[in-house]
Amino acid sequence: QVQLVESGGGLVQPGGSLRLSCAASGRIFSINVMGWYRQAPGKERELVARIISSGVTNYAESVKGRFTISGEYGKNTVDLQMNSLKPEDTAVYYCYALDSGSLYWGKGTLVTISS
Repeated sequence: QVQLVESGGGLVQPGGSLRLSCAASGRIFSINVMGWYRQAPGKERELVARIISSGVTNYAESVKGRFTISGEYGKNTVDLQMNSLKPEDTAVYYCYALDSGSLYWGKGTLVTISS
């Protein structure tokens, strides 16, 4: 089993920044994708960003130019730098990892954008 632990959520004003971090531990074989989903109240979970072990990144259209994902596959960590935050970015953010075909999730960290 792989465990994922997120950190870095919190309350920030519109226009502010936050950095989320996620670390994987446990019985890791070969993680080749890590990323972040989010779920806002009353909405479905959506992909925010992901990074493949090759370095390729993908972003949701709504966060392009504002969020940056980075990962260190040797350390099995992934970060999400979030800038120019908007109230609509308010959600629980979940880290995920794909290891040898198995999908693992963190418990989530709450990000609230409010003045």
